[in-house]
Amino acid sequence: MMRTAIVSFMTILILASCATKTKDENPLMKPFSTPFQTPPYDLIKAEHFIPAFEAAIKAHNQEIQKITGNTQIPTFENTILAYDKAGEDLSRVMSTFSHLNGNNTNDELQKIDEYMTPISSKHSDDIALNDTLFQKIKHVYDTRFESNLDKSQIRVTEKYYEDFERRGANLDAEKKEELKDVNSRLSSLYLQFNKNLLAETNNFKLIVDDVSKLSGLPDYAIEAAAMAAKNDNQEGKWLFNTKNPSMLPVLQYADNRELRKELYNAYFMRCDNDNEFDNKKVIEEITNLRLKKANMLGYETFAHYRIATNMAETPETVYDFILDIWGHCIDRAKAELKELQAIAKQDNVTIESWDWWYYAEKVRKAKYDLDQNEIKPYFSVENGRDGMFYLSNKLYGITFRKLDNVQTYLPEVEVFEALEANGEHIGILYLDYFPRAGKRQGAWCSVMRSGGFDASGKRIYPLVTITCNFTPPGEDTPALLTFDETETLFHEFGHALHRLFQFGKYSRTTGSMPRDMVELPSQIMENWCSEPEMLKVYARHYKTNEVIPDELIEKLNNSATFNAGFALTERLAATILDLDYQSIKQEQKIDVDAFEANSMNKIGLIKEILPRYRSTYFRHVFASDGYSAGYYVYTWAEILDKDAYSAYIESGDIYNRELAAKFRKHILTEIGEDEPQTQYIRFRGSEPSNEAFMKSQGYFGN
Repeated sequence: MMRTAIVSFMTILILASCATKTKDENPLMKPFSTPFQTPPYDLIKAEHFIPAFEAAIKAHNQEIQKITGNTQIPTFENTILAYDKAGEDLSRVMSTFSHLNGNNTNDELQKIDEYMTPISSKHSDDIALNDTLFQKIKHVYDTRFESNLDKSQIRVTEKYYEDFERRGANLDAEKKEELKDVNSRLSSLYLQFNKNLLAETNNFKLIVDDVSKLSGLPDYAIEAAAMAAKNDNQEGKWLFNTKNPSMLPVLQYADNRELRKELYNAYFMRCDNDNEFDNKKVIEEITNLRLKKANMLGYETFAHYRIATNMAETPETVYDFILDIWGHCIDRAKAELKELQAIAKQDNVTIESWDWWYYAEKVRKAKYDLDQNEIKPYFSVENGRDGMFYLSNKLYGITFRKLDNVQTYLPEVEVFEALEANGEHIGILYLDYFPRAGKRQGAWCSVMRSGGFDASGKRIYPLVTITCNFTPPGEDTPALLTFDETETLFHEFGHALHRLFQFGKYSRTTGSMPRDMVELPSQIMENWCSEPEMLKVYARHYKTNEVIPDELIEKLNNSATFNAGFALTERLAATILDLDYQSIKQEQKIDVDAFEANSMNKIGLIKEILPRYRSTYFRHVFASDGYSAGYYVYTWAEILDKDAYSAYIESGDIYNRELAAKFRKHILTEIGEDEPQTQYIRFRGSEPSNEAFMKSQGYFGN
């Protein structure tokens, strides 16, 4: 496969300007000498990435050639270990670029990404489909039980052998070349999907010039819209967009129904407008290429291929699991709709999808005397951050120390050092809270360096990042979170703790979880958010520093399952949509809108609720392989997290240090050392039960 795809004139200029850059001049072409070996963002420029990337690929190829050219009998040390520790330079360059491109991209970085993506895909395939390398791995695999390997060495050998098989190592030469073409094309399509979505999201602006249209909106939302308009050179007006911090207050509180409708329609029609940013053809090609790939590798569908290594093992198991819950949640959603419609009838309104949030807030107020705006002043970003740090200290004894000597790509990014109770360094945590034009939507946790050990046995400490898109602070107010956003912050912090605590001898198995267990470390953290003991610590009014009153805590917890039918219904609808795409059994012309409608009609989704992600902006599924045939994992892991958290409740101490130590050991640190179910049982003492999950959704005793 040619490495170039389409190289723009700008990219050619970048390459030309980089041609003379030396290793000494390029900060990416040598280990970072900064405190904690963090990326020196003050020195890194866009022009550094391509030469560093190409040099790192060359170095990685040399490491692979050293393994394949070794004439000695393949052993764990000269094959598996050598392969496991290869590619350090490439990992450093790619992770630094990926983080910057996801959090603060621009046209120049996107052009570099377009150039690098097909090269990276080819490089990855050249290694995965290298028959000499595979045969050496296979020899170690075949002799693993008579080679005096320990349990960890056997497991990492088995995992690498499985990886190579699943990536096509057993295909003949012709099929390998065909698979390379498929993978290269998929990588370009993923890039295009994400690029289209970012552009479509950034391009939409809803300008309001009549203050009367803002009736019902809380002051913080009006102030944020005014600041957005001012920054867009439209002072005296109000600007709204389809990013959650801007859109959700409108959907929840704006009395103007047309304003809600216009904004929501713009949101759910993203990349489905038959324009230059339309993703329907991209989705069609991705779906068919995935099926082709799965068939080449011996699987009936892409869903079978993807789920085979998960806890669920088969898509049939996942469908049964989801559809069993579906009946409960859709019935609950229909009951909720009746409550909403009863209030909407007073306004002579028949509920549509853009009305749900607005009337849900009215029902919440009527049933629980709870207005979300009463709660928000107690949940500033700083309070949420300090709360999650407090919780990690109570559970694990660790602390976080703010650093001012670490370079970041923007001054608003916070950096903390994680420390054990004895003061030992654990790793570095970056926190990036607020939206910007160059930042993709959503919230996520990633790493710029994974923890573990290098080939010489020296400890490598992780660099972990949390990225969110919360409402920025106003002129007179800090950044205030909804309770859902507070849960999001704790959720991503759970991922961060997993990354901070994982270290092991081998990169392949360190912290490794099947996709449908990955959300356990994150989702379990959400359970502590609403515990009165926790709220009394971190939920403090931003003006008075007063602790949240018992009355509000009671209202918050009494309404814990409010609107649960809606929330679970929209999530499971997206789950089914994902599974249906990945379960096609023959390549076909796909009318994306019709496919989506048929998928939702099949399960009886009511028109007042849309799937959480419609096809054309379903990043989890179509911007990478990431969560393809895997969006179900959030629900699967919720069974695990509710069961795991119930252990703390049963113990009578939500900060039970003994349980926390077991969770850290078996789930966060050593999870890759054995089968996930085995590791879970080592923590919990039994297999997970769905009872706690069902209770959390209000299905028992309701």
